[in-house]
Amino acid sequence: MTQSLINTKVLPFNATAFKNGEFVEVSEKDIEGKWAIFMFYPADFTFVCPTELGDLADHYAKLQELGVDVYSVSTDTHFTHKAWHSSSDTINKIEFAMIGDPTGKITRNFGVMIEEDGLALRGTFVVNPEGEIKIAEIHDLGIGRSASELLRKVQAAQYVANHDGEVCPAAWQPGEETLTPSLDLVGKI
Repeated sequence: MTQSLINTKVLPFNATAFKNGEFVEVSEKDIEGKWAIFMFYPADFTFVCPTELGDLADHYAKLQELGVDVYSVSTDTHFTHKAWHSSSDTINKIEFAMIGDPTGKITRNFGVMIEEDGLALRGTFVVNPEGEIKIAEIHDLGIGRSASELLRKVQAAQYVANHDGEVCPAAWQPGEETLTPSLDLVGKI
């Protein structure tokens, strides 16, 4: 049985990313004190991946307003990310870091490496300012993700982090009621 990554710290890494027309170095130190999303996907120049990354790019401004950094990661190189960014209108709108992980170290650290293919599963991880993974979502390759649902989950994670003792029920949206677990609620919901 695989151990959950929930509440574990992001393991150390160093990588090169393509971001805003430049190659930049990134490491776990870049996420210290901030909320972060790591979005793993199988490969550049594919089919479902650009739809997901484009959807995330469309929600990036709202995530930035919430103080969330976004890092997309595949086992391609940062050079491949730059070439894809330059050749695809969908990928060209991405402003967040596109990390190259050709050795697969980061992908393995998050437990989403498909070893026989050298590719990542569709994994999304939300990390709190302490560097702890608070949300982990992993999909099979043919199932695309929703950035609007990811945004809602980030908002819920931030709410819970800032409101000790409160929890967010299913489909919770900002401004809606939360729950305060207690003996009085057992069997009443």
